[in-house]
Amino acid sequence: MKRTITFSIVMTIAILLLVAGTAAPIAAQQKGAIEKTLSSKQQSMIVIAAVTAKGDLPELKTKLNSGLEAGLTVNEIKEAIVHLYAYCGFPRSIRGLQTLISVLEERKTKGIRDTWGPEATPVKDERSKYERGKAILGTLTGAPQDGPKTGYAAFAPEIEVFLKAHLFADIFERDILSYTDRELVTVAVLSSIGGVEPMLNSHLSICLNLGLTPDQLQQFVGIIKSNIGATAAKSAQSVLNQVLTNKK
Repeated sequence: MKRTITFSIVMTIAILLLVAGTAAPIAAQQKGAIEKTLSSKQQSMIVIAAVTAKGDLPELKTKLNSGLEAGLTVNEIKEAIVHLYAYCGFPRSIRGLQTLISVLEERKTKGIRDTWGPEATPVKDERSKYERGKAILGTLTGAPQDGPKTGYAAFAPEIEVFLKAHLFADIFERDILSYTDRELVTVAVLSSIGGVEPMLNSHLSICLNLGLTPDQLQQFVGIIKSNIGATAAKSAQSVLNQVLTNKK
């Protein structure tokens, strides 16, 4: 009897060890699968940016509600909508903010208390905005920014200054959104408005440089197709294919 009990205990321990041994690889596989996809918050931010840029305000109301339910804070959504003005203009951005105000008021009347989230941290870097923006652009692209000006930067030097001092300093320095989230907003806007494929190419390359995977960018194209349409998605897919080919 004693030998039977001892055998049962040994078998139980062996089974537990076997389960523990197989659980770790499974957990690792699940973690890897999760890392290959965009988070629900990132997906919502892409949709909000794309629909705002397109100017579809009724649809935007729906997507804003979905984004808040997905866990985006009010300040994250507000920051994404402010960010996109640099790529599709003040009118779209302001109409997006006005729509967000309307959605928040409606949710408040229903007793929904949305999380506002932290504000942007004050910038203490004493370098000029131009130098700070140049450094940030270098981080995003992984390329030095000290070479001779060419193309539009040589033709219109003032816009190159505005680009670095304002877009990549004033806007990108605000830490409510990460660089990765800002680039997802950017490529969503560029895909939505169309006709700016060279810029989309550059920013999809930046997405890869920041650590987004090809699978995540393929998922991004699928989100554009579902929310903006097949034509915009086809163009974005073509540009992404070029980017991935060049990276190889």
